[in-house]
Amino acid sequence: MVVDPYHKRESKKYKNPIPSREYIISWLKKCTDLISQKNLEKKFGIINQEEKKALRRRLRAMERDGQIIYTRNRCYITPENLQVVQGKVIGHRDGYGFLRSETLQDDLWLSSEQMKSCIHGDVILAHVINSDRKGRSAARFLKILKPNASLIVGRYHVDDKKQFVIPDDTRFNFKILITSSIKESIAIGSIVVVKLKKHPIRSNKIKGLIVEVLGKEMGTNLAIDIALRTYSIPFSWPKEVEKQLCMINNKIHLCDRNNRIDLRHLPFFTIDDEDACDFDDAIFCKKKINFEEGWNLWVAISDVSYYIQPNTALDKAALERGTSIYFPSLVIPMLPEKISTDLCSLNPNEERLCLICEMSLSNKGELISYKHYEAIICSHGRFTYNEIFKIWNNDIFLCSKYKKFLKDIKNLSCLQKIFDKDNISKKGIYFENIAPKFVLDSNLRIKNIYPNIRNDAHKFIESCMILANIASASFVERHKYSVLFRNHSRPKKDHVVAFRSFLKKLGLTLPGGENPESIHYSDLLKRIYNRPEYEMIQTILLRSMQQAVYSPDNCGHFGLSLPSYVHFTSPIRRYPDLVLHRVIKHLLSKQKIITLKNSNSFFYNTNEMKKIGMHCSMTERRADQATRNVVDWLKCDFMYKKIGHILTGVISNVTSFGFFVRLNKFFIEGLVHIASLEDDYYFDSLGLKLIGKSSKNTYCLGDTLQVKVSAVNLNERKIELSLM
Repeated sequence: MVVDPYHKRESKKYKNPIPSREYIISWLKKCTDLISQKNLEKKFGIINQEEKKALRRRLRAMERDGQIIYTRNRCYITPENLQVVQGKVIGHRDGYGFLRSETLQDDLWLSSEQMKSCIHGDVILAHVINSDRKGRSAARFLKILKPNASLIVGRYHVDDKKQFVIPDDTRFNFKILITSSIKESIAIGSIVVVKLKKHPIRSNKIKGLIVEVLGKEMGTNLAIDIALRTYSIPFSWPKEVEKQLCMINNKIHLCDRNNRIDLRHLPFFTIDDEDACDFDDAIFCKKKINFEEGWNLWVAISDVSYYIQPNTALDKAALERGTSIYFPSLVIPMLPEKISTDLCSLNPNEERLCLICEMSLSNKGELISYKHYEAIICSHGRFTYNEIFKIWNNDIFLCSKYKKFLKDIKNLSCLQKIFDKDNISKKGIYFENIAPKFVLDSNLRIKNIYPNIRNDAHKFIESCMILANIASASFVERHKYSVLFRNHSRPKKDHVVAFRSFLKKLGLTLPGGENPESIHYSDLLKRIYNRPEYEMIQTILLRSMQQAVYSPDNCGHFGLSLPSYVHFTSPIRRYPDLVLHRVIKHLLSKQKIITLKNSNSFFYNTNEMKKIGMHCSMTERRADQATRNVVDWLKCDFMYKKIGHILTGVISNVTSFGFFVRLNKFFIEGLVHIASLEDDYYFDSLGLKLIGKSSKNTYCLGDTLQVKVSAVNLNERKIELSLM
């Protein structure tokens, strides 16, 4: 029997004292393995039932206070004895999974056995165990901290009078037995939404109930409905938001107009895509006078913060959404249409409240000085990128149509030539991606696909917005206020090594040592611009980069080669921009007390900013995943009609299970599975090419070849190709 050094203290408190918390912790720290309560009782010499109950209560209290951990196999251990991590489970269709933790750089492997205790989307506590044979660090499940309460979308089936649903998201690799459902009859094969009745820990029978029937015949709208529910994206407005919208006055208050600088006389223009419906930025520029060299540039951004007050129903709904989502046939806006496409949209010939970033530029387009202020403007015209580009190239019809604006539009062209010659960030990495543009028919199916090539007008607006973001970052940094920076970390070292290995195969090098800077990547892209492998190299480079995130801790923007960067220019569709506007107006109100009561400013502390930054980073990824899901379905639906067609493509990615080919005509990728290469046994060479063991035939990144569309799986969003 052991002696507790705190026994006297415990004896004063309890008639039948048990080991103190301190002694239990000190003893557990000496243990190298997990220990059950039964073994603890034996070690402490506890045989009385009352003392056993008291020990159980104490252990539970210590677990509650985080002093010890109670594992799934009913054992105890101290956190110090484990490398404990908290993270989110990412399931895989083959039964295993990964644990994604904010405290670790890489995901942890979760074996199929560990996944029996949790499902995709759970937030769990786990401890890190030694690397497995493949060199991966793994996680061992300890407990669920927050079960995945999301609704699951799947297809309804009946077999032997048993109702079940197979989830559409293959990361849920189980069937859901339906115990009860909504009253209406459900056709077999329908897409339904299921709520799990009980968390399926180590259960072969996962049960749930159907709460919604989405439909049976797949189409674009149904694909969007599935994506919205699969990624838990809010798509309807709460009643409180509807009530608040009714109270918003459509007219601008005279008192607020008087406290703003009147810029209605300046010919601001909006320049966007043809299908844009919310215009949150307008620009105007002119050459400096009085013998000064350079330009003055005004970037006017819609003053969304005037209408969206902090902590209101509208604000909470906007934060929950985080960002607007642009599906091919539908927009899920961050803000209701009354705000996004009406009151805050810089529509032509309408007076609008704005936050201005006025900048003084050198004759090389460099930022010399800037100032922010509240203003009222009137957009003099709504132009598309293609219209501006054609006017710059002297399109006779458009030059005649917009004759009264020609001088100001030509000014934009002069400034663009400066930007093009002396880029804002000469050291930044600029990607020239050709994105596909879909033309949909009346049934919202793809009718045609063509390349959406960026012209000089796109680049000009991008340059203006980047300048405004740089100026805004400088402004808030100067005042040392908490704000959300747009951070883009440098590539991980192993990604740099892999990218260099890839370049070496092509006879190319990336200078810069172990930590190459942005300019080294930028110079590489300039050197290879005319090479046939340019696009392939650019794609591999993009894959080696890290994702950008929002955080109050400024880490700089590696891609743009900037020490600090924020998002200022899109408050209609991005919540971090709205937050920044509030902070800027808070700083402006401190400088000019008269505007304080009408400035709609707001101050955030660092902890609030961290939470908002993490949430907005998540909603951005969520939006990307949802749109990719719908676009992939549209592509598969389009290619389903092309089964049997022979097409030309380029190998865009090589994996251990085959290689992907991007079809030149449609900008769509399909997989040539390694199993279809029957002439030899092929193996993967560092992710660069597949090599035949006997024949030495190779299929390498960038190779052009002919393929046949052999199969399309609409449910799994996969296109299978075979070699000709």
